Amino acid sequence: MKLLESKVVLLNRDKIKSRFIYHGVKRVFDFLAAACGIIILSPLMLIIAVLIKSEDHGPVFYKQKRIGQNGKAFEMYKFRSMFVNAGQMLAKLKEQNDVDGPMFKMKDDPRVTKIGHFIRKHSLDELPQFLNILRGDMSLVGPRPPLPSEVEEYSEYDKQRLFVIPGCTGLWQATERNEVGFNEMVQLDIEYIQRAGFLFDLWIMVKTVGIVIKPNGSY
Repeated sequence: MKLLESKVVLLNRDKIKSRFIYHGVKRVFDFLAAACGIIILSPLMLIIAVLIKSEDHGPVFYKQKRIGQNGKAFEMYKFRSMFVNAGQMLAKLKEQNDVDGPMFKMKDDPRVTKIGHFIRKHSLDELPQFLNILRGDMSLVGPRPPLPSEVEEYSEYDKQRLFVIPGCTGLWQATERNEVGFNEMVQLDIEYIQRAGFLFDLWIMVKTVGIVIKPNGSY
């Protein structure tokens, strides 16, 4: 996957909004796929819930405020993959951030539980986001929804990521994942928004299924 070479792409917001058929069909597909996903994967999700609960007896689910389309805030759901006091530990780990920019990533994050390492590696911690899709907060494919603290540091270029509904997976996750930094991630998201279409979305979803089976360096 060839990354965009520089921050020169400015998206046409009106053109994005005018794609009524694409966005309408995508929303229907997202809803049906998420509903089917919850039904089909419910046994797996039950097993994950039991394993999380049995490890440290903490909450099974984790919700976090994220920023969606047009800067709208919402609560994103995940299986809890970190210890309950992970938030308090973050301040001490800031200097060990593995990526540049406002996003925090750490390969050997001590906040992650044993079962957390496994579900994060295979992206299984994301399964509760089917609920976000049903609610319309998220789509199957799109830029990852950032934290409010990250958006505060965004440039006007970076904010173009917020022109569309955020996704559970996207071009960044399906290709480079943690192999690139924040700026490259933004470039991939901008490229996705430019190329978004039914076939491109399907390609990303197929790639994502492959990554769940054979992870591409996620942590």
